[in-house]
Amino acid sequence: MEALRRYHSLLIGERTAEQIKIQVGAAMKDLETPPDDIPVNGRDLVTGIPKQIMVSFQEIAEALDKSIFKIEEAILKALEQTPPELAADIYRRGLYLTGGGALLRGLDKRLSQKIKLPVHIADDPLKSVVRGTGIALKHYDRYPFVMR
Repeated sequence: MEALRRYHSLLIGERTAEQIKIQVGAAMKDLETPPDDIPVNGRDLVTGIPKQIMVSFQEIAEALDKSIFKIEEAILKALEQTPPELAADIYRRGLYLTGGGALLRGLDKRLSQKIKLPVHIADDPLKSVVRGTGIALKHYDRYPFVMR
């Protein structure tokens, strides 16, 4: 929302911003199969009149860059604090992205380049967190480290 306001003087809502992210959102400006530019409707902040602009994935990648940088830094910090046994497993298997963010084009490649480890997208990333939580709850008694 802020990038379109700043660079195009276009006011859009949260729902439109989310749709833009889904349709052309990217974590990198160089993709093997880039999505086509999309039309975005909003209100011109100068004239107050509705207008339409075309938005590219490169523009959205630039707008998301600071947020993705924060994700990269958080991952690096978490890896620094990871117990040795888990670190060895991560080194062998890599990291798995889950949730809606995993669907952001190029995020797996960008993170892999930053942390120098394989990064994979989970099968059905939108439901994988819920499924994993369900499995953990089903086997709650097997996790002695959980605070009770």
